[in-house]
Amino acid sequence: MSSDKRYIALSFEGPIQSWGFDSQYNRRYTGLMPTKSAVAGMCCAALGYSRGSREEHVFLERFGAIRMIAIAIPRKVGKNDLKVQRMQDYHTVENTMRARGVLNTDCVLTYRQYLTDASFGVLLEGDADLLREIAAALADPKWGIWLGRKTCIPSAPVLAGLKDNFGNLSGLVKEKREDALILLIGEKPLECFTYQEEAEAFIDGIDTINDTPVSFASERRLFSPRRVRTVRGKAKG
Repeated sequence: MSSDKRYIALSFEGPIQSWGFDSQYNRRYTGLMPTKSAVAGMCCAALGYSRGSREEHVFLERFGAIRMIAIAIPRKVGKNDLKVQRMQDYHTVENTMRARGVLNTDCVLTYRQYLTDASFGVLLEGDADLLREIAAALADPKWGIWLGRKTCIPSAPVLAGLKDNFGNLSGLVKEKREDALILLIGEKPLECFTYQEEAEAFIDGIDTINDTPVSFASERRLFSPRRVRTVRGKAKG
């Protein structure tokens, strides 16, 4: 496997998005940035890897070394930026298990949060061969992909630049970070946007998110912590 480092850019556009990282039981919250677990799950779905499969296990081990930057890209109406808001919906679920292991036949309310008017760019940095596999899968996914939850369908291709490079996917795996960023934010500097990046050392981080997937198996979902820092975009001068 090649050790060359490359970059690919992902674009997350859709009416609603939901990036859960601390969801328990009947409360399903969303963070304000895409999570690494959601991006990894999207890639597994695109590749056609079943939950808990050997293929998934190998992929997640490799994906753990990928570094990720998530960028909040404001959506506009005219010259004004739309304000990202959280929306809460509720669902009823039947046949859930009680804590003592007994089937609950009553309806249970679950509250779920979504983001509206949100748009994100995600930059993945890592092994060239792995990023080529991911790019090819996202260009022609084997299974459906979504923006955090199955109700959150993308309204545009997730692989940034795909529309103009469908016959040249290798051109979307960039050698330079700046070339991949251009696909997301154009010529504007990254510092103009609010973004979240992985910290190289614990002391460099601001927060710890338990969103690095080890296994998506339904009976034993497992995640490890990821140290991140969020940088606020500079106001335009």
